[in-house]
Amino acid sequence: MTPPYWQQAIQELAACDKIMRHLIQSFDGATLTSRGCAFTTLARSIVGQQISVKAAESVWQKIISVIPYITPHTIFSADHDLLRTCGLSARKITYLQDLSKYFMRGTLNKTIWAEMDDEALITQLIQVKGIGRWTAEMFLIFHMQRPDILPVDDIGLQRAISRHYYNNQPVDKRIMIELAKSWQPWRSVATWYLWRSLDPLPVEY
Repeated sequence: MTPPYWQQAIQELAACDKIMRHLIQSFDGATLTSRGCAFTTLARSIVGQQISVKAAESVWQKIISVIPYITPHTIFSADHDLLRTCGLSARKITYLQDLSKYFMRGTLNKTIWAEMDDEALITQLIQVKGIGRWTAEMFLIFHMQRPDILPVDDIGLQRAISRHYYNNQPVDKRIMIELAKSWQPWRSVATWYLWRSLDPLPVEY
């Protein structure tokens, strides 16, 4: 599902930022999409922690080859050795199974997520072992499709901003936040296009 705000967002970003306009034109027709499954999005985000998009996709494909139906129950009951053969570390296996327990017990109250603001939802999600701010932000961008998330700890976003705006010079969070002011309220969309500029494989969680 494509966010309903996408067309308005790309029009306004293109109007206020010439680099963003070029990126939007370069990936004409491509959009962020939601998989529609909260558990899968969070699980994929955990798998993708601190590895490249390509590596994360490779690991995920191996997981679904041995566990075709991804649910909290199938992940929780999966053999650790089987998951390790897919490329998961022991720590990530623990994180995935802890996440599974939250969903199996109904501890995460999904019914109120739509009413919560970004920071409140991030605060709830990071109570789960293995979900830090970056993982929660990926969830807000890809599952909740919140329009104005800026994941300043994301290495890909840091690289893309450095490449396109600062002549490959290192950037810090303060610089990123200042630059992104002109993108508000569409920082999620700008982030998505910057990701695409680095990797022909779309970032999806």
